[in-house]
Amino acid sequence: MADFVGAVDQGTTSSRFMIFDHDGNEVAKHQLEHTQYLPKSGWVEHDPVEIWERTNVAIQNAVRAAGISASDLTAIGITNQRETTVVWDPRTGRPYYNAIVWQDTRTDRIASALEREGHGDLIRQRAGLPPATYFSGGKIKWILENVDGVREAAEQGHAIFGNTDAWVLWNLTGGPNGGIHATDVTNASRTMLMDLETLDWDEELLGIFGIPRAMLPKINPSSHAEAFGTTRTSRPLSAPVPITGVLGDQQAATVGQVCFAVGEAKNTYGTGNFLLLNTGTEAVHSRNGLITTVAYKFGDAPAVYALEGSIAVTGSAVQWLRDQLHIISNAPESERLAKTVDGSDGIYFVPAFSGLFAPYWRSDARGAIVGLARFHTNGHLARATLESMCYQSRDVVEAMEQDSGVHLDVLKVDGGVTANELCMQIQADVLGVPVSRPVVAETTALGAAYAAGLATGFWRDTDELRAHWHESRRWEPSWTEEQRADGYAGWKKAVERTYGWVDVD
Repeated sequence: MADFVGAVDQGTTSSRFMIFDHDGNEVAKHQLEHTQYLPKSGWVEHDPVEIWERTNVAIQNAVRAAGISASDLTAIGITNQRETTVVWDPRTGRPYYNAIVWQDTRTDRIASALEREGHGDLIRQRAGLPPATYFSGGKIKWILENVDGVREAAEQGHAIFGNTDAWVLWNLTGGPNGGIHATDVTNASRTMLMDLETLDWDEELLGIFGIPRAMLPKINPSSHAEAFGTTRTSRPLSAPVPITGVLGDQQAATVGQVCFAVGEAKNTYGTGNFLLLNTGTEAVHSRNGLITTVAYKFGDAPAVYALEGSIAVTGSAVQWLRDQLHIISNAPESERLAKTVDGSDGIYFVPAFSGLFAPYWRSDARGAIVGLARFHTNGHLARATLESMCYQSRDVVEAMEQDSGVHLDVLKVDGGVTANELCMQIQADVLGVPVSRPVVAETTALGAAYAAGLATGFWRDTDELRAHWHESRRWEPSWTEEQRADGYAGWKKAVERTYGWVDVD
């Protein structure tokens, strides 16, 4: 058996390839950012061709950096930014339109119409999701209705859809020359088109959205020895390697954090924040603004479900400080700037750039900075930005505890923002529970590797994966209960100020 497993991590701001050994240690990686296109207010797009090209280069460079060959990889897993929608011509591989990113809000009228026409409850019950701009179904509908020729092409079988996992998989396995058009249950569960019970595309939901079934990829388990094909030779790898695992990025992080038992939860800090709670083989429907999703499905075993709180803007708020306001030159500088003050001194920053996701689901909300006084500095704004990530996560934790009855004793965290130690201390203070970061903080790619390796026998079972998890750092709460209550009360007032800023029909 080969010695390593590879993982494509196609994220919102970058694509990378990571290589892991049998102990789950990182051997090598290469990462490349891609362009963020913002053509109108609320619109966010990526170039699918750029994504594929940079994924290609990342794979080649990581393998070179590891000093190995393709034959040393037992398998490859794929994880991806979920809900980001690509529609392309399978004859040529040419996208009909840019990828519409999960943060994009142009489908707010579509989402509102679904509620107004009485389809909301059916979508919630069957797909586990509220009608929202977040999910793929509305984005497919928008492309079909607004891009010339796509509706006709779809009806003729010349336009197919995928989230970015399916786009990367199709290209890796040959593209126009026999590429595999498939996805996994976790990505399919983010479309508003899949029945959570049958784990198949739902004809009634497809009818509501007006989407031809032939556009959609085959739904496979998240981990399977034969479902996803093999890479084609020469580009990007010199020999075929099986692709045996696919997981949406937050489900991949759940696997990477080894949250395999009912009641275990993790929070990933990336472009947005995503907190998932394992609910076992039962799909639990939320009463408090969370969504029901598939956590993973390994081979022929039953699917495991999760409650999820999705937050649109957390790490990308730091990017905003860097790229739009230019008050920092890189992400780590946000921590240094925030440390120039002892607290935010009454400032609250609610980064509702794409509306508010869980638990509010307010597409009419927009970002606001409140509580400003003349003496406030860029340090206070940096501090309020870090606090906004932590308060939004508390919103989700509160809803999760109400839905599940599970009180968190510790919050497992991962993702790039966890390198910001001040932010993690604030998170412990805001929640009032310890925050624990693993040795391998980038658990998204690790989870994809685990899914791929389980399918091939590289790892025996989930118990073996648990043995690889080790804590790197723990933050204990330092605030008093009064500080915590006062801070959160101010946050809730600030959130209310963002409502109703955009008119939604």
